[in-house]
Amino acid sequence: MKQVLFLGRGGQGAVTSAQILAIATFKDGKYSQAFPNFGVERMGAPVRSYCRIDEKEITLREQVYEANYAIILDPTLVKQLTEKVTELIIVNSNKKPEELGIVTDAKVKCVDITSIALKVIGKPFVNIAAIGAFSALTGEVSINAIDEAIKQQMGHKGTLVEKNILAIKEVYENAKRE
Repeated sequence: MKQVLFLGRGGQGAVTSAQILAIATFKDGKYSQAFPNFGVERMGAPVRSYCRIDEKEITLREQVYEANYAIILDPTLVKQLTEKVTELIIVNSNKKPEELGIVTDAKVKCVDITSIALKVIGKPFVNIAAIGAFSALTGEVSINAIDEAIKQQMGHKGTLVEKNILAIKEVYENAKRE
């Protein structure tokens, strides 16, 4: 089983990201779970959300203390990462990994998701676009399944849906190149 941690701020969409990732992996034929862990439920407060992915049914119903992957939507939250991450940490940042001061055995990859979101969506909506980086760097979920999951959750038509799909694809390509 693979466990994914999303770390963001309240209102940034970490919970939505985990849900869309869970739906996308289900569409790829895997089992999945998505669940949030709120502290103080207010705009801007740190929020953790999790997704579990497996080839077989998931019966585990507990908090994640050790994740395979982490996706940090706000780089100012790097020091808030208290869970052990074993494989990969994706940080929404235009900095180099060594500039962030993350002490870990996991690989750290910075992807400037905010710049892409601003260019494509016109707003710093990084939560869904970050799943494109996850797909590119881990291979745990296909880009086509993410596309389908977005349409299922957000509706099949609409400018915001289309822009999010374009942003995911651009983030995916950008993460693959770096």
